[in-house]
Amino acid sequence: MQIADHKVVTLTYDLSVTNDEQEKTLVEKAEADSPMVFLFGMSGLPEEFEQQLQGKQPGDSFSFTLSPEQGYGEYDQDALVDLPKQVFEVDGQTDPEMLQIGNYLPMSDNHGNHLQGKVVYVGNDTVKMDFNHPLAGMTMHFDGQVVDVREASQEELDHGHVHGEGGHHH
Repeated sequence: MQIADHKVVTLTYDLSVTNDEQEKTLVEKAEADSPMVFLFGMSGLPEEFEQQLQGKQPGDSFSFTLSPEQGYGEYDQDALVDLPKQVFEVDGQTDPEMLQIGNYLPMSDNHGNHLQGKVVYVGNDTVKMDFNHPLAGMTMHFDGQVVDVREASQEELDHGHVHGEGGHHH
């Protein structure tokens, strides 16, 4: 079976990024014991990532590079935001464990959109959060193999994500 819209895809891969000196650094591995499993065409992954995989079959290898524009965009300085520290209070208290530099926190904007923010600075009254995707501004290199391709169930299509092994459990 070939990778196409509405198929459940299982991959193993190494993801490396390059810095300004074009040196590669491995940042993520999806191995056989914890592969990446996603619903093709409904994954929320960069469009070019899916295009590079379209038509491949189990056993096929892949190796491709995505520019920042093809991936998660350029790093946006406007996505660095100072928030009042009281935003992070629960029952009038802030949890010092939560406000550690480098922690990613689930948050919502004024419109109810869910965001992941990274704590980059904690001051007396404010917390600087970075709402860029962790891979924004980076050139990404993927090397991997297609492990499995299967039909998505109607429930998976209705919910927009994979269920069961490697997927979401309700």
